[in-house]
Amino acid sequence: MDYLPITELAIANGSDLVSLLQFPFMQRAIVGAVLMGILGGLLGSFATLRQLSFFSHAVGHAALVGVALGVLLQVNPTGTLLPFTLVFGVVVLYLIDKTDLASDSILSIILSGALAIGVILTSLIQGYRGNLMAVLFGDILAIDATDLILTLLLLMGGSVFVLSSLRQQILLTLNPDVAKVQGIPIQFYRYGFVVLLSLAVALAIKAVGVLLVNAFLVIPASTAKLMSHNFTRFLVMSVIIGCTSSVVGIIASGVFNIASGPSIVLVQFLVFIAVFIGVKLTAQMV
Repeated sequence: MDYLPITELAIANGSDLVSLLQFPFMQRAIVGAVLMGILGGLLGSFATLRQLSFFSHAVGHAALVGVALGVLLQVNPTGTLLPFTLVFGVVVLYLIDKTDLASDSILSIILSGALAIGVILTSLIQGYRGNLMAVLFGDILAIDATDLILTLLLLMGGSVFVLSSLRQQILLTLNPDVAKVQGIPIQFYRYGFVVLLSLAVALAIKAVGVLLVNAFLVIPASTAKLMSHNFTRFLVMSVIIGCTSSVVGIIASGVFNIASGPSIVLVQFLVFIAVFIGVKLTAQMV
């Protein structure tokens, strides 16, 4: 088995870093970081502008049910996590459409119920809970070939869905009323995007964990939004920031001997702070 615990990944110099990058699990982690970073930047940009940040937060935390089911059934948690988050996302959007309650109220209700069920299921797990903890708190160093294939397929599907209908997606994002008047199938694109976002959240949980998955999607897009108001440039920059920060975060986790998931999000956070300060200073100088 070529996977090593994160505690064995501290490096003392540059040559050790090169040796670290030669491990297959590290190579898989970097490839996964690139794919997830691109996917997170692409979908996160639309999610941020459509005010779906809390939606991804709710899906991520409710995913505890899917993780717990996988552990209880003694199967790969990814096998139960993906269908659960998919169903959860679609059901939540359906309830928002079919009730007069505010969307944040629906999300809070469903999230609370799902989280309660997840905690109860977790309490039923006997013995070793390593698989559960790894998914809850993230460990991109543990992703395998199946995870990479699923991420690549989702990235390809998401790219085709979003980029092939980019004009409609932009119009739906910026002005849903005008999109409806022009005959754009709003519900098709809304539900299609929610499906992609839910699956992206499920896959990203393996990398950064339930507690940080929302930040993984939101921070790169928010950082890019500070830097550009042109939609195409904003989209490209969001993808670049998501991809680059993920790779830097993994390397930093090895250098400083810290968990990979929090390391990635910390890098994204620091980039956001740096960009925010830079933008403010630039505005004051003009």
